[in-house]
Formats: sequence, C-alpha cells, structure tokens
Amino acid sequence: MGRRCYGPSLLGWGLMAMVLTAPLQATERVAVTGGRVIPVNGEEIEGGTVLIEDGRIQAVGKDIVIPFDAKVIDASGKVVFPGMIECHTSMGLDRPNENASVAPYLDVADSVDPSSVGFEEALRSGVTTLGISHGNNCVVGAMSRAVRPIGLTAGEMTVKSDTGLKISMAPRSRSNRMVQMAQLREVFRDLSEYMGVLAESKYEEKLKEDDKKIDVGPEEARNRGKDLVEADDIDDKHRNLKRLTDGQIGATVYCGQAMDVAPAIDLAKENGFSERLVLVLGTECYKAVDLILATKRPVILVGNLIHRERDSFSGDMKEVFVPSVYAKKGVPFALLSESRNSLGEGFLWYQAARCVRNGLDRKRALEAITQVPAQVLGLQDRVGSLEPGKDGNLLILSGDPLDGMSWVEHVMIEGKIVYEREKDIRLQELLQGITRDEAAESEGEGAADAGEEKTPESSPEPEKEKKESSETPPKKEGGSNSDLDESREE
Repeated sequence: MGRRCYGPSLLGWGLMAMVLTAPLQATERVAVTGGRVIPVNGEEIEGGTVLIEDGRIQAVGKDIVIPFDAKVIDASGKVVFPGMIECHTSMGLDRPNENASVAPYLDVADSVDPSSVGFEEALRSGVTTLGISHGNNCVVGAMSRAVRPIGLTAGEMTVKSDTGLKISMAPRSRSNRMVQMAQLREVFRDLSEYMGVLAESKYEEKLKEDDKKIDVGPEEARNRGKDLVEADDIDDKHRNLKRLTDGQIGATVYCGQAMDVAPAIDLAKENGFSERLVLVLGTECYKAVDLILATKRPVILVGNLIHRERDSFSGDMKEVFVPSVYAKKGVPFALLSESRNSLGEGFLWYQAARCVRNGLDRKRALEAITQVPAQVLGLQDRVGSLEPGKDGNLLILSGDPLDGMSWVEHVMIEGKIVYEREKDIRLQELLQGITRDEAAESEGEGAADAGEEKTPESSPEPEKEKKESSETPPKKEGGSNSDLDESREE
C-alpha cells in the first residue's frame, strides 16, 4: 500500500491550516504540461497539456499553445487525472443522522464542519467533490449538497446546494419495514392534504378580494386555488417535499435489500420524482437489477462490493461481485469508499481497481469514480472529466490511478493547487515518526544485548541475580526498583 498510507494517526490541523487560510481564488492561467493525461471521456494523451483559465479548463490536448503569462506546472513522467468524486457520504457532518425520522426541512449545510479531518483525508486521497448526505437511519432526511473539501464555511465549500432529499426504504433502528413504509406513505399523504387546504384558503382569499362568496365545494375550491399558491406560501416543513413532487429536486433513496427496490421505484413514480431518482443499493439489491435497469437512472453502490449468501439447500457460501452484475446489464453505477477505518476499501481508486481485477472494463471502472458520480450529483457539466468548459479539478499522480504503488502528488481545484504531498505536514510526521520509532527500538535491542555481554562472570550468586532480574521491573533512571514496588503495592 505504498500509494496512500494515510490513517487516523496522521490526521490533524497542519494540512487544513495550509489549505483553509487562503480563499479559493484561481490563478488566471495555469498549464499542466508533459504528463500522461487520462481525461476519462476520451483517449489518453501522452505528453499532453491541460490549460486552465479562471478556474475552468480551456483546452486539453497534445499541441496546446501556452499563453506567455500562464503558470506552467511540469507533470512530465506523471499522470494527470480528474479529481475523484465521493457522491454519497456523511463525512464532515457533526452527526450522520437526526433523531427526527422525518426532517425534510433540515439542510446538511447546518451540520457541516469545515475543519473535519475527513476533508483533509479526502484531499490526500484525491477526492475533489463530495456529496454530503444524511445517513440511512431516517424516513425522510435532510437536504443534501455537493461540496469541495476546502473552505472556511459550508457556503465557501459548496459546489451545488439542494442536490436532493435523502429517503430510506430500509427500516430505522428499533423499527421494522411495515412501520417504515407506513411512515413514508403518511409523509406524502400529509403533503397532499396540506397543499389542498392551502389551495382552498388561497381561493377563498381571492374571492374576498373580488368581493365574492365561495359557491363551490371544497374539492373544486382546491382545484381552482392550487395555481394561486406560491412558493413563499408553503411552510418550511412541506416546502422541500413540494419541490420534490414538482420535479424541481431529486431524491437519493437507500435500499438495503432487493425487496426495497420495487417500493422505492413505485414511490418515485407516484410522487413525481422518478426522473430524478437515485438509488443507493445494498449488496443484495443486484437481484432486482432488471427493475433497476428499467428506470434508466444511475445508481450508487455501497462500499462493500461483495454479496455473500449461504445456499439454503446445499449450505455452500455463495459470493457475487456486485458491480459485475450491473456492468453486464448496462446499468451506470457510482462507487463509494468503505469506512475510513478499513484498508484499501477506504479509497475510491482501490474500489475501481477491484472492478478491473474482477473483469470489468477499465473505462467503466474509471467512470464509476468520476463521470457517473458527477451525473448523480447533477454536476456532469462541471466535474468528472478533463474537457473544455469544466472546472479545473485535477490530480497529478506519480503513476496510474489504479496502481497501488502510485500516490497523489498534487491536487488542483478550480485551477488552484490545494494539496502538495511534499508539503503534507501530517504525512511527513507519520513517515518520520515510523523512522524514529524503528531506530529507537533497534537501539533498545542493541543496548539490551550489550548489557547481557557485559555481565561479569565473577558476580556473586549469578543464579539468584538472574532470578531477581526476571521478576523485578527494570530500574528507572535516577531511581530504584523500590520506588516501583511501592507504587505497585499501592
């Protein structure tokens, strides 16, 4: 794992201080030259150039005219790759879930902690865009948003707000599937009733203004009044749900098991957001792949990519590499990293590499950590590939993005270098710390060996001394063993 030996022990304020103290102001012109450019949306370019101006990519190719005033970054011998996208995560939130089961009036922006070490880790591993969302322990969760892993406030970090509501088909903790589905139906039934009452009220107000009396029934009054309702008339509790049913925003719907898929699709169709539906799929959901394919929508696969199930007849354990099923059917999918406490699975590049190792096309694997998650977030026109018009978000890697011995050397967001490996204070401390520890351990072993060799053969009662040395702690510097004995007895 020479590529990214980053763990919780190295996280701290050093890199965040380096990045966050400067506002994200792009250099006017930047040219990254000489590298092997992997744009994802097209063929690789050996010795290519990526020209960025005012934070946006202006040109990608081999023979690009570099303006005289451009800052040139030599990437010779390196690989230039789009910034990776983690499209569904609770990273950076002060808590992943809320106690309230239905909370569409909340916004994750109010819970984002810009100083979270998770954002530092994201930069270090080459992630330049994150879709921040509530966890799965909800019925209807807060409004999600897409952010950069850099900025002093949630507003500065935001790439796109209102990327969609979070909905879960899987039951909350200490609940069950019947209760979950009943609560979901109640949410949209309550919305319908609320909007009806509001429309009727608006119709009555208009009649009073025209000095007329209502002369129709409640249902007709509601039909006539629905066009009179404006966005500001709707309270906070119902406003985002109304936007969802009107198709103005989408929803990210978590399905833990295959039996959750059909109800999720039906819920989207019945409530007007099937065109903006994104399913987050647990491993078993591959069994409903034909239903998923029919939606013609991209999906998100959870970090655990292998489904294990014991055959009820033979008792044999069966393993299915889930991405292979979706790839075979032609379902576009985005990959997620597993818990940061895991090893390789904690990084998007590794997840994509696993796909290639299991027989998937390399291009599809690269798209699963770049272009498809960009589509999921509604940012396909801004990020996910290296092409003119998109944000200047790119990585300079020491080698191929799917090679475990490569590492991230530089990260650029909107044309500005926001991470440099050689200036990564936490990483330097980690590597130097390992060296010091190994040296100290080696010196300690050497001293112990030397001490054994210097034991005089003429010492009185050598057997007794040997026994005492094995039963009593070593002496403290400047003290005696009696001090330790007394403290131990106390």
